[in-house]
Amino acid sequence: MAPRIAVVGCGRWGQNHVRTLAELGALAGVADRNGERASEFSARFGVPQFTLEEAVEHTDLDALVLALPATMHGPTARAAFVAGKDVLIEKPIALDPEDAALTAQTAAENGRLLMVGHVLRFHPVFRRLAELVREGKIGTLGHMVANRMGLGRFLGMDAVWDLAPHDLSLILHLAGGAPISIDSQRRTILSDATDMADIAMTFEGGVSALAHISRVSPYRDRRFTAIGTDGMLVFDDGAPEGEKLAFYGHKVWRGEEGFDFKNAPVEFIECEPGLPLTQELLHFIQSIETRQAPETGADEAVETVRILAAASPIV
Repeated sequence: MAPRIAVVGCGRWGQNHVRTLAELGALAGVADRNGERASEFSARFGVPQFTLEEAVEHTDLDALVLALPATMHGPTARAAFVAGKDVLIEKPIALDPEDAALTAQTAAENGRLLMVGHVLRFHPVFRRLAELVREGKIGTLGHMVANRMGLGRFLGMDAVWDLAPHDLSLILHLAGGAPISIDSQRRTILSDATDMADIAMTFEGGVSALAHISRVSPYRDRRFTAIGTDGMLVFDDGAPEGEKLAFYGHKVWRGEEGFDFKNAPVEFIECEPGLPLTQELLHFIQSIETRQAPETGADEAVETVRILAAASPIV
């Protein structure tokens, strides 16, 4: 029998959790501060409607998915942990590192699972890219570049906090640890908050990374690049199916008269099909059933908030 999971927050992204959990046979309730919206999803999927407080305390629920404003994530998750529930929290889990750390501590003290909704970590193309990096396809990893650009969304939130968490999760996963230095440049261009930013990081062993985010770009760009001594891998989420993962066997070496290089033709790599959100929620269900820590667990959740706060402090 699948764990009984309620979705708290049925807005733009939360409704995707509702639909996917229903497809997986694990949806056991919905809650939203907009009672009419909650009632609509309750009727559509044939599950109970709860208030936020009822969902936290209800003994017939095993876990919650929280898709709330970030300021509500910590207090709601901590109450759910004390009530004996596992929780998947949409990003970001908090707006300051201390709040994030307290949420992780509360989960540990109550023996509950905390998972953060870094859905791109479960994208089949990124998972294949990570596998190829581990196998040495590009030799020794040296640098990563993440571009996340487009027009909008202006939600009253700094663009760094809105756009950067997913890419930071990918970078942390491949780097295998926390950055030892973080530098950022931010620009306010068309709104009253950060619209564009570059976040540069260095890691133990010399690996570096750059995350470039913008919500004032005239074109959309969703590319993640891993650069190594023997080639480069590019995950382009905007490319057609079959071309989302590309390998460039470019080489650079030191010759007698300085550095030289060789261009190589692009090689597209086949990837397993699958919807990232479905894979993420299947992983959450499996973690609940096995009691094994999720891949995007408490440590990564807290570290991501630490980097966000260092790159773009909220005042």
